[in-house]
This record gives sequence, C-alpha cells and structure tokens, in this order.
Amino acid sequence: MADVDAVVFDLGGVFTTSSPFDAVRRMAADHGVDPEVAVTLVFGPYDDDTDHPWHRAERGELDIGACRAGIQELSEAEVGVPLDLFGLLAYMADGGTGMRVEFVERARRLRATGVRTGLVTNNVAEFREAWMAQLDDDLFDDIIDSSAVGMRKPDERIYRLSLERLGGVAPERAVFVDDWPGNVAAARRLGMRGVVVDLDPTAALAELDALVGW
Repeated sequence: MADVDAVVFDLGGVFTTSSPFDAVRRMAADHGVDPEVAVTLVFGPYDDDTDHPWHRAERGELDIGACRAGIQELSEAEVGVPLDLFGLLAYMADGGTGMRVEFVERARRLRATGVRTGLVTNNVAEFREAWMAQLDDDLFDDIIDSSAVGMRKPDERIYRLSLERLGGVAPERAVFVDDWPGNVAAARRLGMRGVVVDLDPTAALAELDALVGW
C-alpha cells in the first residue's frame, strides 16, 4: 500500500452512472441552448462558491422550490428558456440511475486494507433520503452532505472537515476523486492528490489504483 491513509469520493458522476453536468448538457441541446452556458445557468459558476440559487441550495440556504424558481428566472432572462430543475431529473434518469460497481468495489477494498474512505457530495436537502438509500453501509467511514454542513465544494473548509472526520488525515496522505475538475483542483491546492472521473471511468480507476499502490 502506498502512502495513502484516506480516499475521499464525490457521489454523482463517480459512484452513480449519471452525471448531473452531462444531463444538463443533454437537456440544453434539446432546448437549443449552448450546453456550457446551460451548465453555468443551472449550477452556477461551479469552480466558485457564490450566491447562485443552486449554490445556496447546496449550502442548505434555499429549499428546492425557491432554487428551481431562481434558476428558471435566471435562464429565461439570459437565453429566453426557463430551464427547469425538475425536468433535469428525467435527463438524469435517462443517463442511468445505478451505481458504478467498480467504484463500489474500490471503496470496499480500500476499507478492507485499512484505508479510510469518505464521501463529500454537493447536494440539496430534499434529495438526501433518495441518494443515501443507494449507499451500502460498508462503503464509507464518513459521509458529508454539503446542505447539512452549510458549505460546499470547492470551499477548502469542506475538504478539511472530511479529513478531520476521517481521523485527522494530512492532506498529502489523501486522495480526492470527483467528476468536476474544479473540485479536484481545489483539493490539490490543499495538498491532496486528485483524480478526475470522465464519463468513461476507466482512466480514473487506473489512476486511483496507481495512487494507492495496487
């Protein structure tokens, strides 16, 4: 085993087969909206932590109804189309709602070999029960939901909180895995090693295996 004491994972687009960012891009294409513009309209400038409605919902400051209304207002003003957060859920379902077996197996194997595992997800309170039900009890030593702790990636405090709750792991002895490059970049700035997961997770799985010495 390499000098890794903990691996911290994102949820959507890593453990789940459906990426919310890819779902927005597909929804945008069907509405004649530039996909990358739509990602920013729905999820805000995701490399930053702002007062965009989605960011506020992920910090637990807005309920999902107010968040939806804010996003529709923003997108209609910007591109003439009220992009619907609830409609996005159908696109996510079309992308697959299952769990990636490869990451499930990695998490179990890591814990079996003494590496602590954490989950840090940017999420909203109303979705918590649904995604928690997908997770087996033996995958993670600690789970952080942004809406429950009032902070969200890429705020470095949420990474520090995860490492603290995993037993005070030093950043340089931890790996962070996420499908959003900006979140991984923030973890790297803190000193963690980072892995970006693409729609095809093969390369990310190989990179993770190499980092932990498998």
